[in-house]
Amino acid sequence: MEHKISAPIASFTDLLLDAVCMVDVHGRFVYVSAACERIFGYTQEEMIGMAMLDLVAPADRQRTIAAAQAIMNGHAQVHFENRYTRKDGRLVHIMWSARWSATDQLRVAVARDITVLKQAQAKQAALYAISEAAHATEELPALLQHIHQIVCELLPACGLIVSLQDEHGQHFHHAHHEQEDTPATHAALASLLCEEVQRNGSALLIEPGRLASLPPALQALAGKLLEYWLAVPLQASRGIIGALALQGGQGGTAYTEQEQDLLQFVAKQLAIAIERKQLHSRMRFMAMHDELTRLPNRRLFHDRLQTAFARAHRQDGRLSLLFIDLNRFKLINDHYGHACGDLLLQAVAGRIRDCLRETDTLARLGGDEFVVLVENNPLPVDAMLIEQKIHAALATPLQLGDGRRLHISVSIGVAHYPEHGESMQQLLRHADRAMYVAKSRSLTPDYLHAPE
Repeated sequence: MEHKISAPIASFTDLLLDAVCMVDVHGRFVYVSAACERIFGYTQEEMIGMAMLDLVAPADRQRTIAAAQAIMNGHAQVHFENRYTRKDGRLVHIMWSARWSATDQLRVAVARDITVLKQAQAKQAALYAISEAAHATEELPALLQHIHQIVCELLPACGLIVSLQDEHGQHFHHAHHEQEDTPATHAALASLLCEEVQRNGSALLIEPGRLASLPPALQALAGKLLEYWLAVPLQASRGIIGALALQGGQGGTAYTEQEQDLLQFVAKQLAIAIERKQLHSRMRFMAMHDELTRLPNRRLFHDRLQTAFARAHRQDGRLSLLFIDLNRFKLINDHYGHACGDLLLQAVAGRIRDCLRETDTLARLGGDEFVVLVENNPLPVDAMLIEQKIHAALATPLQLGDGRRLHISVSIGVAHYPEHGESMQQLLRHADRAMYVAKSRSLTPDYLHAPE
């Protein structure tokens, strides 16, 4: 059946910003207005005779077939949305209003390009979702799990990898995959891909069969790839802090420019959220830890002691305290300077920590005073063994970062619950007094030696 469109009507429709399309019963275009070339990339002559369904994005074809059948059954469609593939391969989001002309045996539709609107909506949705996830989660791994869910709702992906770089330049990878068993080559590829993106500071797309432009190491790992990969940098206020990579599913299509733009937007928001999370974590750590030794400070120690004491009291359990004070530390500060004294405190903290179990708490109360909290029903002999280990560990000279080797000793006072007090205050006082008794008995003629 031949369809002719009158010249006046065609000239009017060519003036419209929206596209006017007419499709026959076989699903082929018989007329398109001039706006179609701007929206779909094909000229009017190229589109005439093309099958409409061939241009529809594969994921949207079943919905489109159902909508077309409904139209032909007399049910007009208003504001129906689907995606089309342009001539240049990019996806466009289209909103249709269409009805069936029984007289002409045509589906007559008006198409509006809403790609920009959909991108804005996707960015807004991503912004809200990331902001909500950042406020709802305390720990970074939980946040990244939420980000994986958010990204997979916005973009086609079967895996997400976030690589973060700490203040020392070390890389940490957080991976989330739909399938539990992922090839080892994927993990190696993701790591190398993220490092390359962090180094170059720009997005990188890996496409099967198009690897010539990649660095040799990436080419070697991606040689037999069946998936698309897309990685973008995580750009924060202090620079690039990592990379975000997506693994597409097998048999999928390449990530479009719009999808790459959306992922870069997500990465920017994620970088801001991670930076804030890291800053909050650092501030919380600084509030509860000693800046010099990185040990729990007095506030955190008292919190842990209060919790341990309540647990021991409730369960009729035991706990022990060891008060530790460096002997003649003031002489070291006076003789070598406070910078050397700080290095010595750090070295002593490391030696003492090595003498303890993971369940024990070592804290710096201030100055040259340390304290150890021993839980899990320790016997007095357990605390005595720890005390002996500390003395033995400090018996050998400490090698400081400035090249000096210094000898140091400590005085230790021990208190046990419940023998030495029914309250925290009584226990603390007993350990403190015991430490001063030990210090008064210490015979340390000289602990200062010149650098060796």
